[in-house]
Formats: sequence, C-alpha cells, structure tokens
Amino acid sequence: QVQLVESGGGWVQPGGSLRLSCAASGIMFSIFHMGWYRQAPGKQRELVAQITSGGSTTYLDSVKGRFTISRDNAKNTVYLLMNSLKPDDTADYYCNAHCCGDVDYWGKGTLVTVSS
Repeated sequence: QVQLVESGGGWVQPGGSLRLSCAASGIMFSIFHMGWYRQAPGKQRELVAQITSGGSTTYLDSVKGRFTISRDNAKNTVYLLMNSLKPDDTADYYCNAHCCGDVDYWGKGTLVTVSS
C-alpha cells in the first residue's frame, strides 16, 4: 500500500520559516520525481517545487530564492524548507510522487498558515 505522509505544517508569522516533510512508503522512492503542490482557498492547486529522481529541481517563480526542496533516498523522504514566508504562502501543501508517465500518488496534505 502506497502512503505519502506530510508533516511540519502549522502557523507562522510573516518572515518566518517552516520545514515540511513527506515520508513515502510502498514505492521505490528513488525512481520517483517528488513534488510539493499547494492549494489556497478558492484557488487551483499549483506546483510549488519539484525534485527529479536525478536531483534536478524546479520552483514556482514566486517561491524562488525562499523555498528549497530536497530529498533523502535513504529515508524515503522529501523536504520543503520554506523561508521568508508571506501571507500569500498560506495554503494546504500536498506531497506528490510521479513516475513512469502516468503514475501519481498524493498525500493528504498539511496546512500552512502565515499571518500576524
């Protein structure tokens, strides 16, 4: 059974930091491209950051220079370090595992709230 379990969300003041984690099980983690998506109320889900199986990374323009995605294949875990958080970053954040053209798995999400 495939599971992606996110953790690390919560409330933080503007300018603060959070680190999200996504622990995967039931998949050959190292061959999957891993991504973090987010969805704010009333908005579409958007790709925030992705790291390929080979370690290449891409970011949403609005988070470049503030967020860093990384992976630890030995722990089957992907991370999203979020610095200089803004109220616009408030959303549910979802972990995604993608492979082999059309294989996608999703976590249940973790809420990040940025407010004063």
